[in-house]
Amino acid sequence: MAAQPDRGRRIVLLTEGHSEPLAGKTASCLLRYRAADIVAILDSTQAGRTAADLFGVGGGIPVVATLEAAGPADELLIGIAVPGGKVPSSWRPVILAAIGRGMRVVSGLHDFLADDPEFAAAARDRGVEIHDVRRNAERDVAKCPPLREECLRILTIGQDISVGKMVTSVELARALGSRGVDAKFIATGQTGIMIEGDGCPIDRVISDFVNGAVEKQVLANQHHEVVIVEGQATITHPQYSGVSLGLLHGCDPHGMVVVYEAGRPHHMGLPHIPLPPLERVISAYETMAGFRGGGRVIAVAMNSRRLSPEQADAERERVRRELGLPVADPIRHGSHELVDAVLALASRRRGA
Repeated sequence: MAAQPDRGRRIVLLTEGHSEPLAGKTASCLLRYRAADIVAILDSTQAGRTAADLFGVGGGIPVVATLEAAGPADELLIGIAVPGGKVPSSWRPVILAAIGRGMRVVSGLHDFLADDPEFAAAARDRGVEIHDVRRNAERDVAKCPPLREECLRILTIGQDISVGKMVTSVELARALGSRGVDAKFIATGQTGIMIEGDGCPIDRVISDFVNGAVEKQVLANQHHEVVIVEGQATITHPQYSGVSLGLLHGCDPHGMVVVYEAGRPHHMGLPHIPLPPLERVISAYETMAGFRGGGRVIAVAMNSRRLSPEQADAERERVRRELGLPVADPIRHGSHELVDAVLALASRRRGA
């Protein structure tokens, strides 16, 4: 189980040259859910602006050009999630400077900073920690034991990568909690782990052990009434489908919430491959889920960031009509309709 940076630390988010919601999605989510711990964003190309200016969340948290301008801080957190997970070479002096100032360095990239000889030597000399959130020792295949049926398992799935599965998962778990439901968000990606404090970085687990790693997370948390398992990628994306299928079978969900971004025409990173319609995505997931418990899609979470309020309302009604499912943007509309779908599923299962 991966550890997370201690809450109450004074964090500087490093997003140099990448201060926008997609490449900087780790920063964006931390600004949404851990703003109280963040003292500054480090991006010399945007210095003088605020978190709200760049990410739409985080209020007046300042954007600064140097570590010195950030003021007292004890942690540098890498705030980007880029394809391949490699740290930009231009960031090396900043990371070394943070280590020299005695700051803990936290990274969710695939490239482990602690394995870099220069970073490791500097950290050892200064006596500070480099924490690579994606590092794990998962080596167990799934055992497929009977899971506690009194714990409702909900998985967020996607039409594509980077559509908002983690945000939907967090918002849904919190909204269930506000209704008096004992709900647990199970993080399966680096950003979710940084927010929740536990979980497993599924996309860094050896392929044979993905199902078992997810299964362990469910077994460890099935004392809760509901677990909301954060989905990764999608089984229809040609580059990342493997991790999604292992996650699906490993958690064996009772129900799924499909997440999509309105107005996105093709798979991210693959402009020559159009996105499959939601109907096909739902059918594919329900078919593959049928090889275990047979969970069904119960609701749709819409990412409407590209749309005006009026366009979002029209899109919401269109998808409701076409799919016959509840639809809501958790940020714009709230999660009440999604929560109602989860509670309705729980009620049906109790009556079964």
